[in-house]
Amino acid sequence: MTLIDSLIEEGWLKTPRIIEAFRKIKRVDFMPPDSKGLAELNEALPIGFGQTISQPLVVAFMLELLDPKEGEKILDVGAGSGWTSALLAEIVGEKGKIIAIDIVPELVEFAQKNVLRYNFVDKGIVEFLCADGSKGYPNISSRPELREGFDKILCSAAVQKELPEPWKKQLRVGGRIVTPIGSSIWLFEKNPQDDGRDRFKSKEYPGFAFVPLVER
Repeated sequence: MTLIDSLIEEGWLKTPRIIEAFRKIKRVDFMPPDSKGLAELNEALPIGFGQTISQPLVVAFMLELLDPKEGEKILDVGAGSGWTSALLAEIVGEKGKIIAIDIVPELVEFAQKNVLRYNFVDKGIVEFLCADGSKGYPNISSRPELREGFDKILCSAAVQKELPEPWKKQLRVGGRIVTPIGSSIWLFEKNPQDDGRDRFKSKEYPGFAFVPLVER
């Protein structure tokens, strides 16, 4: 049984569009040369600079929580190897947009090189940025298409204390954030209140392990 088939059988992968993305976007294409033979392992694996390519089970769980849709604009924080960026790009399609941020220049270069295999960069679906992802997208006001904010925000490294304020502000009303905080995965949903302010509904899923989100 393949890794993807086992993730489906065990209930981690459920949504047809996410399953299709997992089948099309090969994890091996996002691995360093010396560890490509380990791509089918359901484990987080090092990609250098103290970072990892996430465990497939965890990526599946987080994407199912995020519930990405065709045409959405998504901020991918801690892009690392580019695997999640490519999975998201496959899901949102040519009408969508993935902005992938990582603070490590060498990883941004590595991720972009990996994602180029799938033509998502050439088509303008994925855009890479070297920046502190905890601060959200810099100068978001300069992007008219992001005026209402991102539809979804995904972070693949652990925030150590609480949800960053820039993410709250840059998420549109009705949007979702999925991020590790400490050793738990959290889902946040942004809902309007009667007084016009935003209210976040949250749910915690404990029992995971992540590298910390690097911040400046």
